[in-house]
Amino acid sequence: MGNADLLTAEDVELMQGLAQRITAVRPELVNSDASYGELAWNWGRGHAADGAHWPRRLWFADGELVAWGWAQLPRRVRRTDGSVKDVTGAYLAYQVHPGHAGLVDEVIAWFDATAGAVERTVLPGAADEFALARWAAHGYRPDPAAADSWTQLNERDLTELEEPALPAGFRFRTAAEAGPAAAVRAHAAAWAPTSFDEQAYDGVRRTPAYRGDLHILVEAPDGTMAASAILWLDEPNKTAEFEPVGTHPDYRRLGLGRAMLLHGLRRARDAGATHATVACLGAPEHPAARGLYYSVGFRALCRDAPMIKPAD
Repeated sequence: MGNADLLTAEDVELMQGLAQRITAVRPELVNSDASYGELAWNWGRGHAADGAHWPRRLWFADGELVAWGWAQLPRRVRRTDGSVKDVTGAYLAYQVHPGHAGLVDEVIAWFDATAGAVERTVLPGAADEFALARWAAHGYRPDPAAADSWTQLNERDLTELEEPALPAGFRFRTAAEAGPAAAVRAHAAAWAPTSFDEQAYDGVRRTPAYRGDLHILVEAPDGTMAASAILWLDEPNKTAEFEPVGTHPDYRRLGLGRAMLLHGLRRARDAGATHATVACLGAPEHPAARGLYYSVGFRALCRDAPMIKPAD
């Protein structure tokens, strides 16, 4: 049986534990919003502003979490540039342990009942044939709007790592060294327009998974924070996940992203990781990030399969 309420920080830790258990046995089944790092990032940056629109349900077996659903309902998102985005549909992040695959029907029924008559979207993994069939049986279809915007997960081991090289005058920093204001500036510049601000970053820093020494920045000669990336260390699986990764638009095509990734991989190895992952848009129409990650040794592991159910 399960229970329903708004998503809490304690719930996220349980959900991360399930992600770690599935990663250990079937990593291709950890869909793009259910990984150890993605859960911490999405919860941390958004719960203060959007948490009132985040109902969740948890399913347990023998006292252990085996499935969860996190519904993100219609809401208004305010960005740091003053613009406003109205989210009119509902999205579900979810995960089901492969040993309890039949629970996906309960997850779907809960989401449909919770979201109501609005348009509903979900990102099951393309490798999860059972789940894909069950979503289809409940009226969900491949999302045509996402035909060129699906997410691909990439991986590599950390046995041989190239030495990173920055242009003259640039240097690596960490958020622990540079401070919160610098970290926020770096992300906001790379991802503008964004809702990420000081409050959002405070939420990220408060997640137990966050480490300021694994939050990498590249500082330009004039003091601008030109690039940034956060690594999330899954210690039991010795895996480091990059999320997010971004470069200031005025400093792109200088090799900063590649150098920052190599530097981050070395820091992750020093912290005990033997494996790394990073997600990106996987369709041929979006070669830039994929090409960057391939250039430092990442290769595709799996992808999601966006599905949609129209408003009733």
